[in-house]
Amino acid sequence: MTTADPPYDRALLLAGTRRNMVLELWEVERYGADSYRDPDYVSIYGLRPAEWHARGIRLLGRTAVECTRDGLGDAIGRDVAAVTRAAPPTGGILVVDLFAGSGNTLYWLLRHQPRARGLGFELDAAVFDLTRRNLALLGLPIDVAQVDYRAGLAGATVPADHLVVVFIAPPWGDALAPGAGLDLRRTTPPIAEIVDVLAARFPGQRLLCAIQVHETVEPASLADLAARFDWSTLHVYRLNRPGENHGILLGTRGWSP
Repeated sequence: MTTADPPYDRALLLAGTRRNMVLELWEVERYGADSYRDPDYVSIYGLRPAEWHARGIRLLGRTAVECTRDGLGDAIGRDVAAVTRAAPPTGGILVVDLFAGSGNTLYWLLRHQPRARGLGFELDAAVFDLTRRNLALLGLPIDVAQVDYRAGLAGATVPADHLVVVFIAPPWGDALAPGAGLDLRRTTPPIAEIVDVLAARFPGQRLLCAIQVHETVEPASLADLAARFDWSTLHVYRLNRPGENHGILLGTRGWSP
């Protein structure tokens, strides 16, 4: 790297053609080193970049930036599993990722709930094709469909006695503003709209939503969302430098832990 080389950061990998390009291993490691001082930052499926790359796993530029890395996925999976263990007895658990991307969040959710059935939706054709290929190479029993989340939910068969666990992480776009934090009303689509769709799709069914948030959330948008649940709690994971951390809002409908 020379002084003229731009840093491999979020802006670089999401700009122009790079966002849809399959990255080389050195690019993935440079992104981690330049942005987070850790060449192994983009660890997924329980594997460091050199390990998953050696197995034939590949990521697009935007997926490397937007995917839930292992450290965060593991933390989310543990907290979600802790709440599901407090649920009343059920006939089973269905875990759904509405915007599956790499499928790594779903991987960790199921790793901590091995008896649950998993289902992911990914509408983007390029991301879907690569994710399906990656999961097949690793032999992971994760079902990801190329469909919009509304159509995917409409077509899903869910027994009435099942607990439905839904991970919600739509694109943030410009919803995250410096200082103000993440406005949950400005994601694409708005998260409250997604929760309303879930409530209409699963009336009377026990529901647990795990919503990815930033460490700083616009208060009014958080209050509006929390009001849709019978119970909710917020977890922030201090895995990165201040200002770069994510968390989840856990909320239940039809029951309380």
